[in-house]
Amino acid sequence: MAATKIHPIKVTLKKAIDYICNPAKTDGEVLISSFNCSHKTAALEFQLTLDQVKMKKGNNKAHHLFQSFKIGEVKPEKAHEIGRRLAEEVLGGKYEYVLATHIDKKHIHNHIIFCAVDFINYRKFNSNKKSYYRIRNINDRLCKEEGLSVIPPNHGKGKTYKEWLENKNGNSWKAKLKKVIDEAVLKSDSFEDFLGEIKKKNYEIKFGEHIAFRAKGQERFTRMKVLGEQYREESIRQIINNPYLKNQFVIKNLEAENDSTLIKKIETSIKIHEVKGNSYKEKINLLKHAARTINYLSEEKIYYYDEIEKKQLKLTSEMSKQLESLKKINGQLKVGADLTKMDKLNKKKENILEEYFSLKKRISELVRAKKNIDKIFRFKNEKEVEKNNFL
Repeated sequence: MAATKIHPIKVTLKKAIDYICNPAKTDGEVLISSFNCSHKTAALEFQLTLDQVKMKKGNNKAHHLFQSFKIGEVKPEKAHEIGRRLAEEVLGGKYEYVLATHIDKKHIHNHIIFCAVDFINYRKFNSNKKSYYRIRNINDRLCKEEGLSVIPPNHGKGKTYKEWLENKNGNSWKAKLKKVIDEAVLKSDSFEDFLGEIKKKNYEIKFGEHIAFRAKGQERFTRMKVLGEQYREESIRQIINNPYLKNQFVIKNLEAENDSTLIKKIETSIKIHEVKGNSYKEKINLLKHAARTINYLSEEKIYYYDEIEKKQLKLTSEMSKQLESLKKINGQLKVGADLTKMDKLNKKKENILEEYFSLKKRISELVRAKKNIDKIFRFKNEKEVEKNNFL
């Protein structure tokens, strides 16, 4: 599962190249390659190319591209080769670059620093979202060709919040099991009743030193003890047999449910430390989207993601009914009727049209809110992938 990210170098070019070429990280400089320059003098050679164009103060001198692989999935030499192929395809043989493969951490990763200006036409490399998705798509293709896993990009646009929430590694199964256990505890008067309620939800139960459960379609069993202290077997037995503890268990889970509302999650996701990697303009846009979405969700009393889809289906169904009514009225108007009846039909038609366009507007607002939520959580998902699995 190889991840990529890119950022500009504006000042510390030599320092950055020296860092990636550290012998201790590159097997004594064995895992270093370069194109149209020497890694020893790359900073000077980059500068010669940069001098051919008028560079404003603060312009990018180079770009630093990271490529990081899943732990244990690739050998250093293969990682280096994939990094070289990535650099060749992305840069098209026009930009000087230095490639270094680092093996000092558990996950092998490549650093590619390339000049911000090409040495053929002296044009600047345009780094933006489009170019980044191109890099990611090339990276994914190269990894697939080598039999390596990739992060599903959803056609270069990232996963929606719903997809991410349902597929988040490991946690989705645990979250679902917690919910099933919560419901089972409330319905049970004994631990045997509790196990029976779990079975009703199509969970397989494995007995041993620790009881474990597995849902249909789940690869591995989940032991109760990994869900938290209150989900251990002895804790569940105590809760079921003690009315007071059972009541406290209900209250605690209601509070946790309230903390997991969409609004709460959006507010958490737009904290400064989570948007730190973005430009000022991107931060402002993200905050604006979040503010509008929170206001909309509050006004519509929408607390969970699936409520948006349910509401959209309901409104779409109402729109269909209005269309059917319009067709019916239009049919009656064609047949011909006395003026009084025609007048009534036209007024009825006006009311239906007004309701129809009102519904259409509400659906548009729902769709916009859903897109904003996906945008906010897609950003969060990408940051979490980088933070938790790579670099």
